[in-house]
Amino acid sequence: MSFIEMIHSGILFKNPKPYLKSVQAYFPSVVQCDNGDFVAAAVVGEAFEAVNLRNILFRSKDNGATWELQGPLYEPEPGKPISEACRIAKSKTGELSAFIMRHDRFREDFGLTNPDTLGFVPVTLAMSFSNDHGYTWSKPEPFDPPLIGPAFEMCSPVTYYKDICLLPTSTWPDWDGNCPEGLKMVAFLSYDQGRTWPEYTVVMQRPERRIYFWESKIIPVDSGRLLAVAWAYDDEAGADLENHYAISDDGGKTFGPAMSTGLQGQTLTSIYIEDGRILSAYRRMDKRGLWLNLSVLDGDRWINIDQTPLWGTDEDNLTGQGKNMSEKFKELKFGAPHMLKCKDGTILLSFWCVENGLGIIRFCRFKIK
Repeated sequence: MSFIEMIHSGILFKNPKPYLKSVQAYFPSVVQCDNGDFVAAAVVGEAFEAVNLRNILFRSKDNGATWELQGPLYEPEPGKPISEACRIAKSKTGELSAFIMRHDRFREDFGLTNPDTLGFVPVTLAMSFSNDHGYTWSKPEPFDPPLIGPAFEMCSPVTYYKDICLLPTSTWPDWDGNCPEGLKMVAFLSYDQGRTWPEYTVVMQRPERRIYFWESKIIPVDSGRLLAVAWAYDDEAGADLENHYAISDDGGKTFGPAMSTGLQGQTLTSIYIEDGRILSAYRRMDKRGLWLNLSVLDGDRWINIDQTPLWGTDEDNLTGQGKNMSEKFKELKFGAPHMLKCKDGTILLSFWCVENGLGIIRFCRFKIK
């Protein structure tokens, strides 16, 4: 029996006229504003790694039941081959933030990753802010990361924790495969609400192996601790590891060892439920589909309690079967779930998926029983 009670579900965005033009959507994130509106951001363009991918906003004024197109987060500079991505969050003061990544696409005949090295295109990082419930946003201001990536992954919105901000990401090799500081999950640290990011902390690293930590997140849990989760990929073996987690007991200054959650999957995201449970959504790899998992922390030990499928258990070929991870990225059919704990205690989950050849954004809202 499922441990969730579904309230409503539907499509946040789908190309209304696919017979006229290709419009695909991916990578949603959602906030609930202080005025009650829900604002969602998604990446919209011609294809999964298209050069014209742009950050587009959507709004719901009826408690997440229906959604309307608001428009671009901002107008990009014309004439430059740049694709974009972003994740949005809300601070304790009600200010909205958008962490933005711009991808330099001067290699217009290639995707975002080099199929020979898994290296990434050059990136620029920026922040934008809104103080009117997401209707208008400040001009994106680029910032210098506190370490050499050389590239970084767009995987998470800002985490607001007490008087600091943490921005989870991972280092990524440049196009030729160079990664001077090694592969690792890090968190940029800000002491001015995301305007500057002068420091970072290492969250997960396995220097004895070439391990990527993708789709990483950091959330506050019980007793003032922080929990980090990530999809772990062993590049040398060409295989996923079980999803990893790590815990900080000092406000994000340091994290303990990276350990296995026991979950065989990808693109993990988690939220904390006040009664001590952790809810995680992930693309399961030992079975088909998008799944929800309930777990608890016993000290530093992750204990899984229950799982339930949410979408895609009847779908075939949802994950890539290419010869390397660069090719597998191009063949994915769903992922990047985002979860939001709403003011009324319900949870709103959004994710992208491909249905009938269209990249769309789905959502559902539910209660935990």
